[in-house]
Amino acid sequence: MDWQFLRTRLPEYDLELFTLGKTVITMSSLLKLVVMAAVLYFVAFRLSRWTMARLLDRTELDRGTRAAVSALVHYTILIVGTVVVLQNAGIDLTAFAVVASAVGVGVGFGLQNIISNFISGLIIMFERPIQVGDRIELAGVEGVVQQIGARRSTIVTPDRIAILVPNQRFITDNVTNYVYLERDIRVRVPVGVAPDSDVRLVERLLLEAAVDHPGVQREPAPSVALTSLGGTAIGFELLVWYDGRRYSQKEVLSGLYFTIADRLKSNGIKTA
Repeated sequence: MDWQFLRTRLPEYDLELFTLGKTVITMSSLLKLVVMAAVLYFVAFRLSRWTMARLLDRTELDRGTRAAVSALVHYTILIVGTVVVLQNAGIDLTAFAVVASAVGVGVGFGLQNIISNFISGLIIMFERPIQVGDRIELAGVEGVVQQIGARRSTIVTPDRIAILVPNQRFITDNVTNYVYLERDIRVRVPVGVAPDSDVRLVERLLLEAAVDHPGVQREPAPSVALTSLGGTAIGFELLVWYDGRRYSQKEVLSGLYFTIADRLKSNGIKTA
């Protein structure tokens, strides 16, 4: 676009709007600034996508690290590009000293949560306490991490409900990561039966129920612990291992409870 043409042929574009320090902001300079900002945003977006698709995907880095590098490229281009755009538009950056002070006060009050979530997002991307694809539990909600953004992350529950969680929650709250160690997870299934039940028969039925469940791992093998004897009930605990990436804990427990109930009933054993 010929900016000199706008100044000579369209004088209304040079209408003075306001003064920023020693710089006079006109309609033409403001228009130029808007166009350059739009181009900067487009270039930053495309270059970060290109970095992810053409460069990082060919490396052995995991998805979390690739996303962190891509985000860092994106924000670096935006920050450096913003300085270049402002200088090219003829705006004296020293004029932003007063504005920066005012913004600093605003960050201390209204923007502190936004800044905190942004910093938390960068910490998550680089320290990787959670990664995309991890099955986690936060505040009683279990789901799979679908996306880790700059300010918030997306968790998809087994009911296909997307929950948007501010990144700060992952830093300040207790988060259960079921696949952090990339190993199978053990779950304990408590079972109580009538006090006159045959404990060895109950043990065998519980192990058979574990073997029948498709989500239970064969190695390590399931085991049964006798937790209480006498009183109004005999307590057992079935210990099984399952793949936390494929199954949720609720799915495994529900399947086991159904099978255990059927086997105990068919063998005349009453639960307590």
